[in-house]
Amino acid sequence: MTDIIHAAERIAQLRKEIEHHNSLYYVEAKPQLSDYEFDKLLEQLIALERQFPDLVTPDSPSQRVGGAITKEFVTVIHREPMLSLSNTYSLGEVEEFYNRVKKLLALEGVDEQEMVAELKFDGVAISLLYNDGLLVRGATRGDGIHGDDITVNIRTIPAVPLKLRCVADGEIEVRGEVFMRKEDFEQLNESRPEEERFANPRNATAGTLKLQDSAEVARRRMSFVAYYLKGIRDESTSHFSRLEILEKLGFSTGNHYQLCLKLNDISDFIAEWSEKRWKLPYETDGVVLKLNAVTFWDKLGATAKSPRWAIAYKYPAQQAQTVLLDVIFQVGRLGTITPVAELEPVLLAGSIVSRSTLHNFDEIERLGIMIHDWVVIEKSGEVIPKVISVVLEERPLGAVSIVVPSHCPECGTPLQKPEAEVSYYCTNEEECPAQIRGRLLHFASRNAMDIKSLGKALVDQLVATKLVKDVGDLYFLQEPQLEKLERMGRKSAQNLVRALDESRTKSYERLLYALGIRHVGRATARELSQAYHSLEMLSHASEEELSTVPDIGPVVAHSICDYFAKPSVPLLLEKLRDARFSLCASESTTQVNRNFEGLTVLFTGSLDRYDRQTASELIIERGGRVVNSVSKKTGLVVAGHDPGSKLDKALKLGVRVLSEEEFEAML
Repeated sequence: MTDIIHAAERIAQLRKEIEHHNSLYYVEAKPQLSDYEFDKLLEQLIALERQFPDLVTPDSPSQRVGGAITKEFVTVIHREPMLSLSNTYSLGEVEEFYNRVKKLLALEGVDEQEMVAELKFDGVAISLLYNDGLLVRGATRGDGIHGDDITVNIRTIPAVPLKLRCVADGEIEVRGEVFMRKEDFEQLNESRPEEERFANPRNATAGTLKLQDSAEVARRRMSFVAYYLKGIRDESTSHFSRLEILEKLGFSTGNHYQLCLKLNDISDFIAEWSEKRWKLPYETDGVVLKLNAVTFWDKLGATAKSPRWAIAYKYPAQQAQTVLLDVIFQVGRLGTITPVAELEPVLLAGSIVSRSTLHNFDEIERLGIMIHDWVVIEKSGEVIPKVISVVLEERPLGAVSIVVPSHCPECGTPLQKPEAEVSYYCTNEEECPAQIRGRLLHFASRNAMDIKSLGKALVDQLVATKLVKDVGDLYFLQEPQLEKLERMGRKSAQNLVRALDESRTKSYERLLYALGIRHVGRATARELSQAYHSLEMLSHASEEELSTVPDIGPVVAHSICDYFAKPSVPLLLEKLRDARFSLCASESTTQVNRNFEGLTVLFTGSLDRYDRQTASELIIERGGRVVNSVSKKTGLVVAGHDPGSKLDKALKLGVRVLSEEEFEAML
């Protein structure tokens, strides 16, 4: 009895200490412990709770580590619609919004208005429900009416209280944004192969929330900021006061919000944070303005998608001028030569930029760019900035033309440029180190064979030491060979061998994509796997036969035949057979239904409930095909958030357009 009393006291002490340090790190941004010290506290708590399982409670910090595998997320209905905000890049439109609200309030007999200005976090919106202070549900926005119940993933986020700090009887709802701090995002990307890295923190967050392995979600260290509170006793409480209540309940509100009494206050806030935001430890892309008087929100109402009492001002793309110091030439896995600009380091959008891709030599000609030119670079939601123009009036006398290289910078082979193409190529496919490295990394990538232990640094060593010349050689590596490599001990060698062994179980369709045949992406690999059930059959198909397969035209057919005609390919396939690969399809899966039978479907914009690959697979399972361009033959276009020019083209052509909700219903 004494033991359990002492354990309960120690558990209570550890929980309090852990939640205190969670709050310091994720809410107050004032960490006091190293990750190692924090992990030790958590390990002590987990060990005690395993010893005394009756002492485990739902709000214990140990319940954040995840571990449950969710086969699918249950759909839930929001208490009130989760509307998205109208966006503007214009201060003039902000003024129009302000005056419009002022006019609507005047109709209600209100002469003055207060607005709350908040920073716009670049993350993923979610809804949290608490019952008597305990977290009972976390859900995605979805289509605004329906969302996914992702409580198992939300519980792993340290900035989301499992139990509210203050007494809160009954049910309350908190809405906010899940996001990833810059430091945590960089650590996540560093742990992944280069070709599998996320483009930006928002993409990483959105992808993480959809994972069905909550233990992996917990490892990715996401954060949360609250900006909405519903269910408190006094519904007349202003929005500004509700933000203060959220902080007392244990939430981060970002701390950088302000009550604006006049239009000038709003413009000053926007101007102030235009530069200051880059010093923050997380990404922000604008300012959200909300009417402070919550009692008038319902009276002002909403359009079909957005409330009339709020608007989001988004900062325009950031630009800077710098000098082009040099151009280097990178070699891709298919031998493509890509020019890369080496720039005089310059601060842009909060980070130092010293490099930018120039895409191809046609782009260099279009820009009219020369070495030593002053150039304008831009960064708009992209990790890698782009050169958008040359400052011709600043061109120095010593400017040097960019000359197309005649030989491969990696192996010295003369370059070739096929007719009707913009790129130059190294044709030394079998011996060029850069191409070998590229093929290995592509083979190991997430959508191919998903060999997590095979990253860029290790691939560089394997190629440099000539241990591996093609992907088949990977499966004959021995642990003693690997242990001799730099930064590779016994455990790392064992992990790689184990990962390689596991990759043998990947599908025939994935293997087709992993081989890296030119023009064969994931969608084409799926079509090929359905038309030719083995690599043996595919290798003997003629261009004419291949052209009858959906989504495969003469160019792709020629590329496939060209691949299998190479002398090295039969040897590679023989290595894979010897490595116990099954070079054929398993039994075909049963078609779910025929709801998309004969339809070609295109996706544009981002979806809330599906990633693009999953959505495509659902179409194919129902008899449809997924395409990447719009034409009169396109059967359907599914439009998500921020659709591009493809939507405009579809509307002009009269192609049927579905929302995500309509698409889901059709499934």
